[in-house]
Amino acid sequence: MIMLDTNICIYVMKQRTPELRDKFNLAKDLCISAITHAELCYGIENGAEHLQKQRYHQLQLFTDNLVIEPWDALCSRHYGEIRSYLKRQGNPIGNNDLLIAAHARRLQATLITNNSSEFNRVPQLRVENWV
Repeated sequence: MIMLDTNICIYVMKQRTPELRDKFNLAKDLCISAITHAELCYGIENGAEHLQKQRYHQLQLFTDNLVIEPWDALCSRHYGEIRSYLKRQGNPIGNNDLLIAAHARRLQATLITNNSSEFNRVPQLRVENWV
């Protein structure tokens, strides 16, 4: 399973590079976290009001090609373990990134991100950068 981080979703939707779009189109078993979906919705709501309808349509087309994975109790357990570990290490990561990392680790998914320096701090999380 491949889980896309929020920044990768944005790059794909904006067609940042043909290479990234090709990897997205060829990938199998793609998903995003419900947390990522929430971040994308926030980005739309926080942007220009006259573009919201168009951007929600674009988001719908994007998510038609993947699964939006729901958060469950096991994700919460991974969240607690990871947050506690990173706190003890004195090396925390951002709140939403922590939620996404916990979700990906719980699903044993490879997380695709352009923020690998942050996510690489999470033990037992597979991380790749497609950018």
